[in-house]
Amino acid sequence: MNFKSGFKRLSAVAVAMSMVLSLAACGGTKEAPKAEGEQAAKTSEAAKTSETGAAKDFSWEMAKGSKVKILMAQHSIAEAMVKKIPEFEAKTGIKVEYSITPEENYFDKVTTSLNSKSGDPDIFMTGAYMLWEYAPAGFIEDLTPYLNDAKKTSAEYDVKDIYEGPLGAMRWDLVPGHAVGTGPQWGLPQAFELYSLAYNKRIFKEKGLTPPKTMDELLVLCEKLKEFGGKGTYPLAIRGSRSWGTIHPAYMSTYENYGAKDFTIENGKLVSQVNSKESVAMNEMWVKLIKTGGAPSWSSYTWYQAGADLGAGKAAMLWDADNNGIQQNWPGASKEAGNIAWVPQPLPQGATKNNSNLWTWGIAMNKASKNKDAAWLFMQYFTGKDYLAYGSIEGNAVDPVRASVWENPKFKEKLSKQEGYAETFKATVDNTRILFTPEPHFFEATTEWSATLQDIVAGKYKSVQEGMDALKKKTDEAVKDVEVK
Repeated sequence: MNFKSGFKRLSAVAVAMSMVLSLAACGGTKEAPKAEGEQAAKTSEAAKTSETGAAKDFSWEMAKGSKVKILMAQHSIAEAMVKKIPEFEAKTGIKVEYSITPEENYFDKVTTSLNSKSGDPDIFMTGAYMLWEYAPAGFIEDLTPYLNDAKKTSAEYDVKDIYEGPLGAMRWDLVPGHAVGTGPQWGLPQAFELYSLAYNKRIFKEKGLTPPKTMDELLVLCEKLKEFGGKGTYPLAIRGSRSWGTIHPAYMSTYENYGAKDFTIENGKLVSQVNSKESVAMNEMWVKLIKTGGAPSWSSYTWYQAGADLGAGKAAMLWDADNNGIQQNWPGASKEAGNIAWVPQPLPQGATKNNSNLWTWGIAMNKASKNKDAAWLFMQYFTGKDYLAYGSIEGNAVDPVRASVWENPKFKEKLSKQEGYAETFKATVDNTRILFTPEPHFFEATTEWSATLQDIVAGKYKSVQEGMDALKKKTDEAVKDVEVK
């Protein structure tokens, strides 16, 4: 998995990139979501868009008679879109052809298609991190002009209804080292995940325990819950495989909550900060959690294993994507369905701000598309209020990216049996954003990061500091070609 300095690398890592599909499960206040603790008065240049100009100039039939092709990954989001394609075709007069590819092959197919510059597909599903590769390579369309054009965007679209975290995740100025959230809008989000602690309330009740609020409390719980249900049961499911997916969820959220940063910019160069005192303190605690409460085979754990163990009653807690746990808690989904509840992530002692990293699924437009107006109507429809309400209420495409869906009475009813889920989401969403620094070697660097974490847990270094010092050297070497202008 990889980034700007060589799209050609993407093919070599596409199998690893496809693992990201396993990372995602997939209002009524109308108050613009917050970012970094401040009200997002503007979500981008694009956010000013659909409220300007005359709505009468917009028509859903502006591309009638056209045809668009969309490439989708095998996912609950794709399933919801397929069911609504006939309605979109009737509304617009646009013919839609779609292809659904199994997750293990999906990004190979995306890479090949974009590289061909044939314009096929017109639209494709993607995650935010992949845009750091596609956009600099010139493979995707900047959506800002479409959003700003009242003739192309319905006045009802309401960009400000989309949470800033997932919307800003797909906005970037193409400069390595610059955070996401500014620059062109390269994609539109449909669903996302943030990170929280899910726990088995049945087990907690039997043991007379309460969910933790701090890292120290979590560590104590891990001691108390060792083999809580006999051999093979353990306290805390977290990811540990040699993959960027291990660093991405709870780990990176906690890393930020300890005040640690992945990079700083010094003299126009990226400089790794993985061996800072904040990083070392965080990693010392993380290693304790793994050794005290993690699965015996932690180093092989991905989204799937961690979530499945919570659902099977093997793990008492899951620290991962909120929508990982909920997939185990829908009626009939697992042995422990109905017994799972959520609370915000535990924080370091004295910390008050709950920062969460995020993953978002969305759709982007192929820059080589020959049917851009039709493609834009498709994107607008399938990221609009009505469709996202449908996908979240009738399907399981959570978490929805629009505030209005969270205030929809039917969605509230659906979540009413998911104890603490909506409350935890609302307590976390304003401080949810991509916490990584965009740079060309993202996937390589984070995969090496996960390998170093494995080595520290396995005792291959004398201390956490020694391990993180070694990782800094490798990371600095990897990014030495990156210039921040």
